[in-house]
Amino acid sequence: MERRVLAVLAIGLLALTGCDGFGGGNAASNQPNDRLEQTIRDQGSIFGDTITLGGDGAASGGPGGIAVNGYLWRASLDTISFLPMAQVDAYGGVIITEWYSTPEAPSERYKMTVYILNRELRADGVRVSLFKQARASDGSWVDVTISEGSEARIENAILTRARQLRINSEALLE
Repeated sequence: MERRVLAVLAIGLLALTGCDGFGGGNAASNQPNDRLEQTIRDQGSIFGDTITLGGDGAASGGPGGIAVNGYLWRASLDTISFLPMAQVDAYGGVIITEWYSTPEAPSERYKMTVYILNRELRADGVRVSLFKQARASDGSWVDVTISEGSEARIENAILTRARQLRINSEALLE
């Protein structure tokens, strides 16, 4: 039922944006005069800074779904896009990659899991787990410890990219 209501609202919004006086600005003053443009200016998009996924209770993080920060989600995908993806779960805010070996070091491989933990663009809103394996003399893969701070460097790269995305979206609104 709720999905039907949301679909009707979305169609109505699209129809109204094509009408004179709702979708455009005041031609005499060149000032936007509708609620949609005001929302975009205030929140950065009609959806705000988060992508809400799921059904009932999604806005509050209830049982129907969770909300993930859109900037962190896009930044995570951008940052690790060179790795082949095994699982991308937008509802749970989890990205899991396949094992990947660089051409420079084919005897080592890496796997990563990224968790989006928060709806806000905060340093504790993303967590990275990094795994490394090396090929043993018999050809099998053996777990190897990763250098200290590797996960934090990837998290910082994601956060930096998320800030860039947010700044770019705010600059487009000005």
